Amino acid sequence: MKRALITGVTGQDGMYLSRLLLSKGYEVFGLVRGQNNPKLEVIRAWAPEVNIVTGDLLDPSSLLRALNVSQPDEVYNLGAISFVAYSWENAQLTSQVTGLGVLNMLEAIRLYSRDDASKVRFYQASSSEMFGRVQEVPQRETTLLWPRSPYGVAKVYGHYMTINYRESYGMHASSGILFNHESPLRGPEFVTRKISRAVARIALGLQNQISLGNLDAKRDWGFAGDYVEAMWRMLQQDEADDYVVSTGNTHAVREYLDIAFTHVGISDWEQHVFQDPQFFRPAEVDLLIGDSSKAREKLGWEPTVSFRQLVEMMVDSDLELEKQNVK
Repeated sequence: MKRALITGVTGQDGMYLSRLLLSKGYEVFGLVRGQNNPKLEVIRAWAPEVNIVTGDLLDPSSLLRALNVSQPDEVYNLGAISFVAYSWENAQLTSQVTGLGVLNMLEAIRLYSRDDASKVRFYQASSSEMFGRVQEVPQRETTLLWPRSPYGVAKVYGHYMTINYRESYGMHASSGILFNHESPLRGPEFVTRKISRAVARIALGLQNQISLGNLDAKRDWGFAGDYVEAMWRMLQQDEADDYVVSTGNTHAVREYLDIAFTHVGISDWEQHVFQDPQFFRPAEVDLLIGDSSKAREKLGWEPTVSFRQLVEMMVDSDLELEKQNVK
């Protein structure tokens, strides 16, 4: 039985990945910060078979202890401060957790695997936000990185540190450059979930308006459940490498709104949407679209959920949640 340690196990990706690995017969360990973490009950309800270990990406000794407890064959580093807007308000903490945390995890694995550098296979959750002010369309593994947020900068640090440990120590360390991936498990602060939740509430007469930022920003949106499959496939390869994971299609926020409101029978949605300057980024990333040819060819990976299916899935989920709350 393989063993895996997941940091960020209480997040969207961590939850989908934990179920995927459990379905494949893994013994799964989830790293959680603090014994009274309010998200503990969420992961216990979602995947009760996950073994919880405490640790902190900013505390290297706790990471080494977690490795000794879990004795993993694979480590998936999904832990980060991942809300881009928050990263401007807390640039230092974002840099420490999202950037330095990667180094701490890599170094802990190196020390744990001192006799065999490739004993533990490592996955780093890199991000399309690293491309920022895009220098090439579509973006691929070789595209110049030009991040435009503290979050993006921190992810670039973690990405290159992963490459450095792979090349310096022979570690089996891979990075997945994942483009935007969403699901009903997405936090309500993210624009996709913010919209799906508001649309559900508007359809039920519980609110009348939603405040958003740039409606013309374009993203390559996929389903998180598809993307964790790509993570797992990376660590099954003989050689570690970096892969863009994306759908290859881009959609504006306006398109998301169109599909979401139409799904609940509202065609004239402009009256319900207010553009608020506070939600505009200091430095906007206008267009992200990924070329995942390498992942498709080498990993045999393909997305299975379309953009429309994703949006409707999220709206339907929030409709059910809001109906339950009304009861």
